[in-house]
Amino acid sequence: MTHGARERYESGPFHADQIREGDRYELSNGHAIQCAPGGPDHAATNLTGGAVLDTDPAVEWAGVDAGFAPAHNMLRAPDVSVTSPQKGSAWIQGVPPLAVEFAGAGQDEEKLQQKIVDLLAAGTQLIWVVRLVGPRRVEVYEPGKAVRTVGTDRALTAPGILKNPVPALALFDRDAAHEATLRNLLQRHGYDGLDAVRAEGKAEGLAEGLLAVLAARGLVVDEATRAAISATRDVALLRDWLVRAGTVERAADLLAAR
Repeated sequence: MTHGARERYESGPFHADQIREGDRYELSNGHAIQCAPGGPDHAATNLTGGAVLDTDPAVEWAGVDAGFAPAHNMLRAPDVSVTSPQKGSAWIQGVPPLAVEFAGAGQDEEKLQQKIVDLLAAGTQLIWVVRLVGPRRVEVYEPGKAVRTVGTDRALTAPGILKNPVPALALFDRDAAHEATLRNLLQRHGYDGLDAVRAEGKAEGLAEGLLAVLAARGLVVDEATRAAISATRDVALLRDWLVRAGTVERAADLLAAR
């Protein structure tokens, strides 16, 4: 079955509410589809790739193997899903805006293509299929568009879903995934990246050194001046103040030179 095809079989007898959590089945038009355990490559990339998506600053909820029931006779569980915040134990209504599938050596291609058809027809905006066999690549599926392929030298974007581009390599390579995850986590705490953290540490050290120089000269540092110096993260400015701290008559004169 190819992308864009419609179901060509009669509706099956099963409903989503007949599938229990932990059952290894999905439903497509009422037909049960068995889901086999993943191999090492699938399991590892599922974990690290999911972490990259879950930590993106724009993401409020992401899940692994979460069950989505857009209709009574359909239950789909993408390897990784990004959607709105979820609670409870029932199947999630609707479908995720972004779904990711990791296709390994045991992948049943016909079942995968049917899953893509089901999700896109129900409203999923983007599906990334990470091909773990053959040349490393990610297939991007969108409603009404031809499938496109992204290599590991490029990045994937999900406007309105993710804030940051995802390096395609991060969906295959553990180190690349950790690097992207670290970037996301730092951004969640107000830093642009690791360089910003290092710069802040350097700035804090310079600010402490500057205050020590002023104290050694016997200059009174009022609270406003102390707070302004401590809050400054401009390393070049702090270095300039440190040089001038040996000649100023009042600590507040440093701030006047900004």
